[in-house]
Amino acid sequence: MSILLTSILVGISIIAIIILTSKFKLEAFISLFLVSVFLAFAILPPKTIVNTIQQGFGNTMASIGFLIILGAIIGIALDRTGGTLSIARFILSKTGESRSAQALGITGFITGLPIFCNAGFIILSGLSKSLSSKSKLAMPFMATVLGCSLYSVHCLIPPHPGVLAASGLIKVNIGYLIVIGTLFAIPGSIAAYFWSKWITKGKEYPPSKDIEAETRISEENLPSAFLSFLPIVVPLLLIALKSLILMIDKGGQSLISRLFVIPGEPIFALSVGVVLAMLLTKNKSIASMNSIFSEAIVKAGPILIVTAAGGMFGMVIQATGTGESMGKLLAGTSIGILVPFLIAAVMKTAQGSSTVAIITTASLVAPMLSMLGLDSEWGRIFAMLSMGAGSMVISHANDSYFWVVANFSEIDPDATLKVYSSSTLIMGLVVFGCIWITSLFIL
Repeated sequence: MSILLTSILVGISIIAIIILTSKFKLEAFISLFLVSVFLAFAILPPKTIVNTIQQGFGNTMASIGFLIILGAIIGIALDRTGGTLSIARFILSKTGESRSAQALGITGFITGLPIFCNAGFIILSGLSKSLSSKSKLAMPFMATVLGCSLYSVHCLIPPHPGVLAASGLIKVNIGYLIVIGTLFAIPGSIAAYFWSKWITKGKEYPPSKDIEAETRISEENLPSAFLSFLPIVVPLLLIALKSLILMIDKGGQSLISRLFVIPGEPIFALSVGVVLAMLLTKNKSIASMNSIFSEAIVKAGPILIVTAAGGMFGMVIQATGTGESMGKLLAGTSIGILVPFLIAAVMKTAQGSSTVAIITTASLVAPMLSMLGLDSEWGRIFAMLSMGAGSMVISHANDSYFWVVANFSEIDPDATLKVYSSSTLIMGLVVFGCIWITSLFIL
């Protein structure tokens, strides 16, 4: 089959996923499965079809399964015990009520590291309404500050599913990605804060009327802020420490390197986080802990399945050779990391899911890396970050997170589009700009 026809079929398959998920509202897993099977039968040799589909699904599940489940357990434990609220109140006590929007953004950023953005927003939405009511700040502004702070880390940092799956496809060091992705997420969150503040200034957006949201968990039942921070901070420190040590000792032969090889592995680091999260529970019985584990597994299940299905679709695309052909066409164009950013941005804006956008982009870009001048350890990291930045652009009505932000903040879709959606555009552009400028000095 000619490469032109192959590329057309790959393009049709991507459009089919967009139409099935956004227009017909078909479940993402079913859409990805049907389109993957269609594309495989249309292009691949019959003997390789089943193996390719199984490998794509299985390899993705193997690389991200434990991390997603462990991250979900930490998130549920923080929610159930009031740990998230304790973190928020601690930060607010340091910033002051006059800076409640900044406090909310910091809270969202920190708690978003292990918690998926949808769950994080639902957990913290009551706090955002309470702070809006007390400070008389516009609710669309507060919702956007929270939504974008959670979203920035969701699109750039493991253990979030799209980033995890894509990093496996292009073979990125997860430890390095966590450290560097966190640094690039910061300017994105700050840009979204100032943009949303500016765009709501002078507009007649009312504050929230919800003044009871913050009192749903009584003060005396909240865990200490110190204990609440531990499940988030300790795993990140272990992973970051291992990555920094191996940057210095690339062979990993020193005593300190060997000491941190196992604890610094993301699976083991997050396992430590789970143990620390269990310390927050008042009732430490097996039944109480099983309740947290069960809820986490139930919530992680759909995410695991959809993400693995995305990996399956990605494997089929890789097997077609389309990415290699596109790479040859783009070789020598000197547009480097702009390619993964643009592909991810188009995919995200068209079909709504950041996870699907970043996995599909990784599948297309992986064979192009050498031709784009990105086939090095740092090149792969910057390609990965560029995809993450692209997957932020633009969250609008075809994105489930858009409706979480709108509905849980009780603001109308028009205001959400004007304030939140425009902020995701600014955030993605700023993050990519920072990535591009930094790459000029490193690549």
